[in-house]
Amino acid sequence: MPAMTTHDDSSDSDTPMTRRTLIAGSAAGAAALAANPGAAAAAEDEAPTWPEPNYVRSNGGLRMALYEAGAEGVPVVLSHGFPELAYSWRHQLPALAAAGFRALAPDQRGYGNTQRPLAIEAYNIGELCADLVGLLDARGIEKAVFVGHDWGGGVVWAMPRLHSDRVLGVVGVNTPTGPQPPQPPIEILRRIRGEDNYVVAFQEPYKAEEVLEADTEKSFRTFMRRGSWDAEEFNKLPADAPERKFQLLEIIKHGTADDLRGELLLTDEELAHFVTTYERTGFTGGVNWYRNIDRNWELMKGIDQQIDQPCLYIGAANDVVLPPSSADGIEALVPNIDKHTIEDCGHWTQQEKPEEFNRVLIDWLKATFA
Repeated sequence: MPAMTTHDDSSDSDTPMTRRTLIAGSAAGAAALAANPGAAAAAEDEAPTWPEPNYVRSNGGLRMALYEAGAEGVPVVLSHGFPELAYSWRHQLPALAAAGFRALAPDQRGYGNTQRPLAIEAYNIGELCADLVGLLDARGIEKAVFVGHDWGGGVVWAMPRLHSDRVLGVVGVNTPTGPQPPQPPIEILRRIRGEDNYVVAFQEPYKAEEVLEADTEKSFRTFMRRGSWDAEEFNKLPADAPERKFQLLEIIKHGTADDLRGELLLTDEELAHFVTTYERTGFTGGVNWYRNIDRNWELMKGIDQQIDQPCLYIGAANDVVLPPSSADGIEALVPNIDKHTIEDCGHWTQQEKPEEFNRVLIDWLKATFA
């Protein structure tokens, strides 16, 4: 396992990272939500009140913002994806506490009110998992269930492989797990989907930031949608269509409001929360997770991929980035797994269908850890 780095306290600042200060930052890889202009998060009711963060010192002194609900019960750590925040779990935090669980949702490394290290390699999968271990240590928790959506799914699937003694169970939301690819993942993506595929394009310093930060609200209005595609309709698109190749930056850069399909899944208040946060922090911390995808592939070589803890996979029928079929065969590595697919739902599952999602998650937690 890689050695954990010491955190640079200079990134305690809330000012956005500029290109100069960001030249070294980066991250780990496992999910994909950005390229899906119609994935989904719908607040079926008004968003619950969001608590003020507590702050803990985690891995290497990283100052991590932590949002908590419930003081007792089985600990459940909620790991968000890109471009998201702990706020993406606003519907789950109170529901878990009401069901008798101790819910903890951090802004993860590089996001929101948590520090944003400068070095790209500071966002590798070893560091991201060590952050969650440090969170447990700071709260005096021995073991927890880890729930991860999108990129957060990549992190929580790595937790039992790197820190098995701290993991009670894993819930992958949209994000499956699988065997190590035979080649570096970026090489494979570049060959299959080309240079303009958003994951490949994110590898170039500042390229993503120039587009995403040019109009942060436009970026989020493009990301956070529901009803943009259903899986059958999407699969009928020409193979070279920008949507099929997930050319997200090109879609945001050249698209207009009239081009957007579906509808915004956020209320005005929720949209403002994401936009004002990202206008303050920039996108580099999150994009840096992608810039560590090949590094993560190297770091995970030789590590046993078998996961013995009880696990749950929650898929969304209309997630065209991470479809439920992407979890086919997961039982070979995760024999103790249950699966559930939420119908008529896109990529932003816990935000788009919070009531059904909460029911599935809480029923499984109660049945598994009662």
